[in-house]
Amino acid sequence: MSADITPARFGSGQAVRRVEDPALVQGLGLFTDDAAPAGALFIKFVRSAHAHGTLLHVDTEAARAMPGVVAVYSGADLVAAGVKPLPAAAGFKQASGLAMDPPPNHALSVDAVRCVGECVAAVVATSRDTASAAVDAVVVNIEPLPCVVSAAAAVLPGAVQVWPGAPGNVLAQMHQGDAAATDAAFNVATHRVSLDIVNQRLAPSTLEPRSVLAQMQSQGQDAGRLVVRLSSQMPTGVRAGLAATLPGQPLDSIRVLVGDVGGGFGMKTALYPEDVVTAFAALQLQRPVRWQAERLEDFLTAVHGRDLVSRAELALDASGKVLGLRVHSLANVGACPTGAGVAIQLLIGPWVSTSVYDILAASITVKAVLTHTAATGAYRGAGRPEAIYTIERLLDEAARVLGLDPVELRRRNLVRPEQMPYRNAMAQVYDSGNFESMLNQGLALGDWAGYASRQAASSAAGRLRGRSVTTFLEWTGGNALEESVAVRVTADGYVELTSATMAMGQGIATSYVQLAVDVLGLPPERIRILQGDTDRANGFGSAGSRSLFTGGAALRAAAVAAVDHAKELAALALEAPAGDIGYAAGRFQVVGTDLGIGLFELAARQSGSVITAQAGAKASAPTWPNGCHVCEVEVDAATGSVEIVSYASVSDIGRVVSPAIVRGQVEGGAVQGIGQALCERVAYDAESGQLLSASYMDYALPNVDGFRAFKTVFDESVPCLTNSLGAKGVGELGTIGATPAVVNAVVDALFSAGVADAGKVQMPLTPETVWRALQGDFGAPVFV
Repeated sequence: MSADITPARFGSGQAVRRVEDPALVQGLGLFTDDAAPAGALFIKFVRSAHAHGTLLHVDTEAARAMPGVVAVYSGADLVAAGVKPLPAAAGFKQASGLAMDPPPNHALSVDAVRCVGECVAAVVATSRDTASAAVDAVVVNIEPLPCVVSAAAAVLPGAVQVWPGAPGNVLAQMHQGDAAATDAAFNVATHRVSLDIVNQRLAPSTLEPRSVLAQMQSQGQDAGRLVVRLSSQMPTGVRAGLAATLPGQPLDSIRVLVGDVGGGFGMKTALYPEDVVTAFAALQLQRPVRWQAERLEDFLTAVHGRDLVSRAELALDASGKVLGLRVHSLANVGACPTGAGVAIQLLIGPWVSTSVYDILAASITVKAVLTHTAATGAYRGAGRPEAIYTIERLLDEAARVLGLDPVELRRRNLVRPEQMPYRNAMAQVYDSGNFESMLNQGLALGDWAGYASRQAASSAAGRLRGRSVTTFLEWTGGNALEESVAVRVTADGYVELTSATMAMGQGIATSYVQLAVDVLGLPPERIRILQGDTDRANGFGSAGSRSLFTGGAALRAAAVAAVDHAKELAALALEAPAGDIGYAAGRFQVVGTDLGIGLFELAARQSGSVITAQAGAKASAPTWPNGCHVCEVEVDAATGSVEIVSYASVSDIGRVVSPAIVRGQVEGGAVQGIGQALCERVAYDAESGQLLSASYMDYALPNVDGFRAFKTVFDESVPCLTNSLGAKGVGELGTIGATPAVVNAVVDALFSAGVADAGKVQMPLTPETVWRALQGDFGAPVFV
C-alpha cells in the first residue's frame, strides 16, 4: 500500500472503524475476571450494616470452620500483619491553617465504622458460593452511633462528629480569587443575583464493575513477584498504592496488569480497600485470589461523584456587565475521603468558575465536609461540571432580572479573541479560543431565531416549551503534562507502541493507530497499541481528558523517532548516507535509485530481530476546550415529564484525530450530563445512613426515550497552542455543557408557565420535581 493512500484512508482526521471492536464483539476481550487461572480462590467481604458505630468484635470462628473456607481476615488481622491504611488525602489545610487530618482508611475496619458498606472482614474460599455462605457466618458486633449524611447538616452546630481531626466536620477549606475586590464589586453593583444550587451526588455506572485478580508468581520472569490484574484507569497509581500499603512489598516486587476495561468514568482511578485485601490474601496464601464486585457493592463503596451545595452570587452593572462572582460551597467528601475527591472540589472546580466570561473579580470558598457516606472522587468532568452549572444558572437568572435575552447577556461578557492568552480570576491562563464564534455557530445550528414558531406549536399541543443556551469551557490534562512512548518494530511485520495511558472503552487505541499511520504509512492492522502493564510503561494514566492531548503527542513523537532511527540503520544496510535515505509506506529507499529495504526486513537484520526507539512529549500547559450547547425541551404540565426535543452542540477541541470517536465522546458525555439534569441521584436515609439508591430499581439512568437526535459540529479552526498535536481534551466536554443546558431549558419552560420562583428548582428534574415546581413547591431549602 502506498504512503499517499494509507494515511488518506486510515490516518488522523478520518472516520474509521475502531480497532478495539472486532475482539470485543466476538467475545474475545480479556477482562479481569476472564483471566483467572483454574483453582483461583474467591474472596468476599463482610460489610457494615451501620453508617456509624463502634466496632466491638468480629467473630470469625464459625466461618473459618466451614468446608471450603481457606482464610478469614478481620481488620485486626491486617494491622497485626503490618498492612497500612490506604494513602490518605493530603495537601490542604483547615480554616485554622493547620494541615488537614483525615481519618485513616483501613482496608478492613478497625475500632469503628463510618459508612454503610464499609469492609469489616473478608472471607477466602474455594468457590464463590462458599465464600458468600461464609460471609453470612461471620458475626459482627457494632454499637450503632448517630450519623450525618449531608454536608449542610454536618456543619450545623451540634452535628454528629465524623472524626476528631475535622472540627465541625470540616476537613479542609480553601479560598481562591480576590475576596476584597469581589466585595468592592458587589458594593457598586446595580444588580445582584443569588441562587442556592445543588449538584447532587451521582453513582458512576460502568458496564464492568470493579474486579481484581492477585497472585504470587512462582516461576517465569515474574517469579517471586506479586502480579495484580484489575480494571483500572491508572495502573501505575495502583502499584504505588499497593507498595505503600502491603508489608514488605517494594515497587519493583509488584506488577500491575490491566486488560480490557468496561468503562471507567473516573471511578476506576482510585485504589480501593478490596484491591488491598485481595492482594494481601494472595501474598498470605500464595495462591491466586479473585474478586468481582456485585453491582450493589459498587453502589455502596465505589467512589461517587459531585455532591456540592453552593450559595452563588453575581454582581452586574446596569448594562449587564458582570462585575463580580462570589460562591460559598460545601463539598461532601464522605467518611474516608480520597485525595482526588478533596482536590476536585477545593482546587480544580474553582479554576473554571468564571468560564468563558471576562469576570475579573471572583471569590470562591469551598469547604470539604466529612459525612457518614461513601467517598467522592473523580467522575466525568470532576469539578468542572459543578462550576459551569453554577455560573450558567446564575447567568440565566441574571438575564431574567435584567430583562435581557440570555444570549445578549452572555455576548456582553465573553472573553474576546484579542484578549488571548487570557488570565482568569483564578490565575488560570487560556491559551486560545474564540468563544463568540462558538456562540454564533451554536445559535445557528440550534435555529435559535426560529424558536417562536416551535413554541407556538408546543403550546397548541398542550405542552410547555423552554430553551437555553450554554457557553462554557473546561480545563483538561490533569496537570500531568508529560508522557513517553516506546516503539518496537518486529521482524514478523508489526510495530508495537507502548503507552502508560489506559484504554477504558473510549477508543484511544484507534486514535493512536491513526496517528501512527500518519507517520509510518502502514496499514492499521500492522500497528499494535500496548497498554496496561507497569513492567512496560509507567505514568499518570487516563483521567482528566489527557490521553490524546499528552499520550497522542508522545506517540507521534515516538513514531517519528523510530523512523529516524531506522533511517540510520537503513543507511548502513544500503551503504548510503543517511541524508539520502527516504521513507514511505514501510520502505526505505536511496533517493533517486531503486535500491531499498523494507522496514520489517531491516528489523530482521538487527540484534534480537527488533528495532527499538522511545520518545516523549511535554505540553506547556493544560488545554481549554470549549463549546456552545443549545437545548429545547417540552414539559407535560399534567405529569411534569420532560422531553428533550432539540439538542445542538458546537465544540472547539482543536485538531480532531478521530471524528467518529470524538462524536461518540461528545454525545455520550452529553447523555451523562442529561442524566444528572433529569434523573440520577444517590440518596441516603438521613436518620440511618442507609443507601436508598442501591440498585437500578432506585437509581435511574437516562435512556433514548428521553431525547431526540443530536446535532453535533466540531470547529477545528482554533488549535491548541500548548501541545504539538494542536488537540484539546474532549472526553468530558459534553457532560459539562449538557447539565446546565437542560436545566436552564426546563427553568425557562417553568417561567413561561408563570412560575415566578422557577430558579429555585433543584436537580434531578424528575417528573415529580417538575410537577411540584409547577405548583410552587420547591422542597426544603438547601441550607438550613
